[in-house]
Amino acid sequence: MEVKRPSDTLVIMNEMVLPNDTNTLHNLMGGRLLHWMDIAAAISAQKLAHAACVTAAVNNVSFNQPIKLGEVVTLQAKCVRSFNTSIEVYIEVWTQNLIKGKGEKVKCNEAYYTFVALSNEGKPIPVAGIEPLSDDEIHQYKTALLRRQLKLVAAGKTSIHDTPELKAQFEKWISGEDKLMEI
Repeated sequence: MEVKRPSDTLVIMNEMVLPNDTNTLHNLMGGRLLHWMDIAAAISAQKLAHAACVTAAVNNVSFNQPIKLGEVVTLQAKCVRSFNTSIEVYIEVWTQNLIKGKGEKVKCNEAYYTFVALSNEGKPIPVAGIEPLSDDEIHQYKTALLRRQLKLVAAGKTSIHDTPELKAQFEKWISGEDKLMEI
């Protein structure tokens, strides 16, 4: 099975916030942003899978600040880890006011999306692996497993006893051996 770097799956997408995208406060509607994020993440997942990919979950979405009418939104998506048929994609959202803000980029949102690769018949299919190299890629790769295990435990699909990495991480947090990391 093929192995790819996260950078091989990088997608950069730009959108301009127009009046039809905003609420009565002239801020980008959250649903529109989630739609754009889903598109960028799906393209990234499909670069890895070379197949149709469907959204299975949207995790850890944070809306840190409003995005205003007329601003340019840049979405950066890349695959951080793959499992048998599923792919976790990390998306960062940056905004720029090209007229008033002198083009300074401000990070305003981020999220993790999970996709499943499908055959033409709509059945899950295996996907290529991810080979992280940089410290950030390695961190995201490792924490992707913890996020996956946490989702499975929360959904009642497995138990903490069947997720050794998550159990060990919880034990480190409880003992104070490891500070809480973002998962």
